[in-house]
Amino acid sequence: MTETLPAFRAPSTVERVFNRAFGFMVGIGLGFSYNYLLEVRGRKSGKVYSNPVNLLELNGKRFLVAPRGRTQWVRNAEAAGEVWLKKGSTRLKFRVRPIPDAQRPEILKAYLDSFKREVQRYFPVAAGSPAEAFVELTANYPAFELVAS
Repeated sequence: MTETLPAFRAPSTVERVFNRAFGFMVGIGLGFSYNYLLEVRGRKSGKVYSNPVNLLELNGKRFLVAPRGRTQWVRNAEAAGEVWLKKGSTRLKFRVRPIPDAQRPEILKAYLDSFKREVQRYFPVAAGSPAEAFVELTANYPAFELVAS
């Protein structure tokens, strides 16, 4: 049976404050090697928005996963077709390639296994679960491959 989750899980007030503070720290170059400040142009306003993200590197490729669902950054990235990852003075541009549902279970598993401390609360399956446990969840978690631009 497919678990129905909301299309988007809004951050709490505490999470919004934390994301803003942590995003600032990552933007100036602090954080773990996988932490980046995602920058994406708004699909309506044209303004550049930023959000801290965990970059998954798997089999020589780079992936972004949206553990909160179809967030604003996801919709903006889909519309723009490109994003920037920023850390300190480095800012890299990428095209985004949506990952088809059939390929997403392996990526979702790797993402949760890699970042379970930060994102386990957004997944109804436990870190360490087999890829098959993610098959019915793929529609709830957008994922993108980042292609150097």
